[in-house]
Amino acid sequence: MEILSLLADGFAVALTPQNLFLAVVGCFLGTLMGALPGLGPANGVAILIPIAFSLGLGPTPSLILLTSVYYGAMYGGRISSILLNIPGDEPAMMTCLDGYPMAQQGKAGEALSLSGVASFVGAFVATCGLVLLAPQLVKIALLFGPAEYFVLFTVAFATLGGISSTNQAKSAFAAALGLGIAMIGSDSQTGSQRFTFDHIHLYDGIDFLIAIVGLFALSEVFIFLEHHRGGSAASGNAPKVGRIMPDFAMIKRCIPSMARGTGLGFFAGVLPGAGASLGSFLAYSLEKQTVDREGKTFGKGDPRGVAAPEAGNNAASGGALVPMLALGVPGSGTTAVLLAVLLQLNITPGPLLFTKNPDVVWGLIAALFLANFILLAMNIPLVGIFTRVLMVPTRILMPVVAMISFVGIYSITGSTFDVMLMVGFGFAGWLLRKLDVPLVPIILGILLGNQMEVNLRRAMTISDGDWLTLVGSPLAIILWIIAITGFVLPMLMGRRVKRQMEAARNEEEFVGD
Repeated sequence: MEILSLLADGFAVALTPQNLFLAVVGCFLGTLMGALPGLGPANGVAILIPIAFSLGLGPTPSLILLTSVYYGAMYGGRISSILLNIPGDEPAMMTCLDGYPMAQQGKAGEALSLSGVASFVGAFVATCGLVLLAPQLVKIALLFGPAEYFVLFTVAFATLGGISSTNQAKSAFAAALGLGIAMIGSDSQTGSQRFTFDHIHLYDGIDFLIAIVGLFALSEVFIFLEHHRGGSAASGNAPKVGRIMPDFAMIKRCIPSMARGTGLGFFAGVLPGAGASLGSFLAYSLEKQTVDREGKTFGKGDPRGVAAPEAGNNAASGGALVPMLALGVPGSGTTAVLLAVLLQLNITPGPLLFTKNPDVVWGLIAALFLANFILLAMNIPLVGIFTRVLMVPTRILMPVVAMISFVGIYSITGSTFDVMLMVGFGFAGWLLRKLDVPLVPIILGILLGNQMEVNLRRAMTISDGDWLTLVGSPLAIILWIIAITGFVLPMLMGRRVKRQMEAARNEEEFVGD
């Protein structure tokens, strides 16, 4: 009953005219950004962060806007997957397998609407899971001391590569680079300067918003300019949408697929580092093994092959918010960006968030429920508008992204040095992406580096310098086991999982040809 009372208070916050308007705007913009191949939710949120801060929005409105963009981008990723056979982001890759064949059969509108319903089911159930699971994790997190928090942050770095990662060395390098950047500035205990090179602008360290906008938004501009000079956001002509609403029999047939995909997706989302890509892959693989073992229909336009992965990746996106809000540890790249927003707003995610800022967290959860209904109502009748955004030329799109980044950062900091630093991070992000070095561990290192250092120092002070305090409790030992397993498992299974995902994709392309 207490949860229902808190959720009712959250709806009172979310249903104010300003917050409701921001949720609608966020859902619309998020769907547009998700539809554009390559942008995805993390880049979409990063692009809009400067706008949220330059408008002077408070903590709750800012989070409602950005999480609505997050959910909207997860919905929107299916559009280019179905119409152009080009995933809007990696989690939407599995939707191509049956979504594009449906479009070739003249069922593009039905595939889009069905995937919208599946996205709603996955995200709605995941939000319900967030309501039920996050408060329980908070109770566990209250048992954490400095040593346990240090190990928990280690778990986040160790598992961030995800189960499908094939190069943990690059993930470890990226995490170390992020931790190194976090050390720039004044030492929190001694006040001495570290890696500032007597440059006054570095005395306060590097603002993680500058790093996020540079590494994500600006690097995306450079990538687009490199590969799509003067062209459109997507090549080729999208097929006609045709009939919008699928018949009831098709939806009824896909309900078990949505249910199974939602369960697997939410589980994958809660696991740190697993993310929506694994949730989508597991949902599609399970569905294929369950209903089409002989491979007669999947890959040829089976609606269940659209419903399952869409429910899976949207459930995973909601599940990734659970460890972020309850423990302060992001479950995905986009939640790492949202974690930066919380920290910039002087709100510390974790156990105390639910007691110190209940209006923020429950208002956010209530807004997520509203966003799901807004997206369902928006994605079906307006699907024709969202498909047209696929034809937006990059010569128009990318300057807008760059302008938002420059104007937004300058309006927040008022410093030309920070703008140039953002450009530097943009070039660094472009180079790292060309070298296939993940960017999320860098962001996580910048975000958690100071907290990790503070908790390590506290643990050492309490134990009088005894390093065994880091394994001095059963909870710490369990977390170390999870960290080691999460780091080693991708090296043993990552290549196999990645190969299976690519094989499924190549098989579909062969059938399509």
